[in-house]
Amino acid sequence: MTSEQIGNALAPLNALLNTTSTVLLIAGFIAVKRKNIAAHRASMFGAFVTSCVFLVGYLTRFALTGSHKFPDIGAVRVVYLVILFSHMVLAVVALPLVLRTLFLAYKKRFEEHRKIAKITYPIWLYVSFTGVLVYLMLYHLAPAMMPAPH
Repeated sequence: MTSEQIGNALAPLNALLNTTSTVLLIAGFIAVKRKNIAAHRASMFGAFVTSCVFLVGYLTRFALTGSHKFPDIGAVRVVYLVILFSHMVLAVVALPLVLRTLFLAYKKRFEEHRKIAKITYPIWLYVSFTGVLVYLMLYHLAPAMMPAPH
């Protein structure tokens, strides 16, 4: 298997990891609202692990295949770039927030944990969800919209 084939195989795996993280984040939110702390803890830990595995997979894919240019197909490209840019900026913001939020929970500093989680959760959820959108747009929507070769 070539490095390009490995990188291309990682793209859908990374999307699956982001999807899993999104589902676990939502499950964790529902669990804490229902005061099921054990399920909340398990879901959020699972979301963290899948996000970490995603990051390793993404960096590996990027190292193997580089960046992928979205084709110039009008307004769809603009939408893609807006989603991609917001995803990238918020991913950078999310990392220290997630680490701090988990640290506070680990240290049983739950009042501080709750306060920062109100900021961390929507950002982390957005990053996970838009990661899937970026994948779908780049690897499925864009190729489907390209004119057929003559």
